[in-house]
Amino acid sequence: MAILIHVLAAALYGVAAWTRWPGSGKADGGMARAILPIALAAHAAALLPAVATPEGLDIALPNAISVVAGLVVLVAWASGFLHTLPGSGAIALSVAAVAALFPALFRDPHRFSYAGEAWATLHIAVALTAYAILLVAALAALLMTGLEKRLHRGLPAADGEGTPPLLTLERYLFRLIAVGFVLLSLTLASGALFSEEVFGRPFKLTHKSLFSFLAWITFAALLVGRWRFGWRGRRARVWILAGAGLLMLAYLGSKFVLEVLLQR
Repeated sequence: MAILIHVLAAALYGVAAWTRWPGSGKADGGMARAILPIALAAHAAALLPAVATPEGLDIALPNAISVVAGLVVLVAWASGFLHTLPGSGAIALSVAAVAALFPALFRDPHRFSYAGEAWATLHIAVALTAYAILLVAALAALLMTGLEKRLHRGLPAADGEGTPPLLTLERYLFRLIAVGFVLLSLTLASGALFSEEVFGRPFKLTHKSLFSFLAWITFAALLVGRWRFGWRGRRARVWILAGAGLLMLAYLGSKFVLEVLLQR
């Protein structure tokens, strides 16, 4: 029964993604808006028993990828980017369609020993939300780069006439980054408390903590540059993509090395 819910979520994401692809004939996204809440609900119903097991939280790599993919769709939907940048929906929904199947296809439990602690659960929730928000920002930055190139060539926006001006999209983008940065800051602060509880010292230098801190510095520099020097356009987007890349290395990258390559 559980695998059927995963398949249902993947199928619904797939249909919603198809409606967002250019040339699908459904570019207005009306069908996607109707299907998306059902897809998210099915995904949540499939993930809940896979992650919240009786033995504790299972945050193995397949579950982590699926959770982050679902959160990316939720953030993109809630922030309005699925509507203002329909191309973001085509990509995010396609990735979510595949990721929704991961917990059912790849079973390698990785229990989280401190899942019973409220602060640990809160730390994980805040961290995953921060990652999702900043990954949506990176996806939007990529699509805005393509949009800018089309405009420079005198071509219409691929997503239709309803696409807002780049300056408007950029303002939305930096609001999203500001929220993600606050949550990332809370993640690092709560992570320091978590490390102190587990290892007896505030910070234990690992690849995950190192790349997370480098990502925090990158986004901090970006926000300062935006506020102090008015950074925008290509320069700002390069910083956004760099920060998001560091976050991917910090969390999913470190889990891939530990769980897949080193079999820990």
